[in-house]
Amino acid sequence: MKPARYFSLMAGIFFLALGLAGFVPAFVSEPTAIPESIQRFGIIGDFGYLFGILPVSAGHSIIHIVAGVLGIAASISLDGARLYSGQMAIAFGLLTVLGLVPVANTLFGIAPIYGAAVWLHGATAVVAAYFGFFAKPSLLRIYDQQLGSEETVS
Repeated sequence: MKPARYFSLMAGIFFLALGLAGFVPAFVSEPTAIPESIQRFGIIGDFGYLFGILPVSAGHSIIHIVAGVLGIAASISLDGARLYSGQMAIAFGLLTVLGLVPVANTLFGIAPIYGAAVWLHGATAVVAAYFGFFAKPSLLRIYDQQLGSEETVS
């Protein structure tokens, strides 16, 4: 299995678990202070901190579940894994920039993006960019694999 496929699978499992944990009340703590941007968009009812550090809402958890399922599905093929990694790098990079803007600490009122969420999205964007855009499989290795699969078919 290629490194891009491993990343896609591991990121998929991680974000699926993170998204599912966002719906478990034992893992989500009540906020002590609600940021002004969260109050302005009115997502106070389902807002909390996952494991006490990551700001989440129901919409944010659904986004994580979708990202996780897509990652697991994309890990089936190398092309799918590289496409997933590249798209994750772009999307999570934009979320990181959005989280750094003080007045835009939410994704259109659906998901809170500040604090630990910015760090999570930024780190994911950097690692995903590596596997999506820079880590290319060697052509010799691909040729050897295709040659090996043709010999087993013959």
